[in-house]
Amino acid sequence: MLLKDKLNLMIDIDGTVSDDISNEESHKFISAYVIDGAVEKVNKLYSEGHIITFFTSRTEEHRKDTETWLNNNNFKYHQLLMGKPRGGNYVWIDNLNVDGVYFKNNWESTYEKIQQLVNDRCN
Repeated sequence: MLLKDKLNLMIDIDGTVSDDISNEESHKFISAYVIDGAVEKVNKLYSEGHIITFFTSRTEEHRKDTETWLNNNNFKYHQLLMGKPRGGNYVWIDNLNVDGVYFKNNWESTYEKIQQLVNDRCN
């Protein structure tokens, strides 16, 4: 059972922590740049005890390269899920409390939104 002040964070990779590289050009991923602040904030969330799961539309055939890129860039995480449905307009239906944070190319404000979620759940 997770504590109320700890979150299961599902973090997209392309366009959220790295260049936005399509599956069709996945060979480019190994040299993708890291979005400013991504490693620092993801690792801070990890060190605060949140569960970090990277969730990507990449297929299983790209798992090794994806793990290598995450590890070479020093991301701390608990697991990597492959095969996220492609496209946007995601709606998650669950019997558990689900929140979302829309990443707008700024990890500082994203981190602040996550902290607000933690605070809201503790009150």
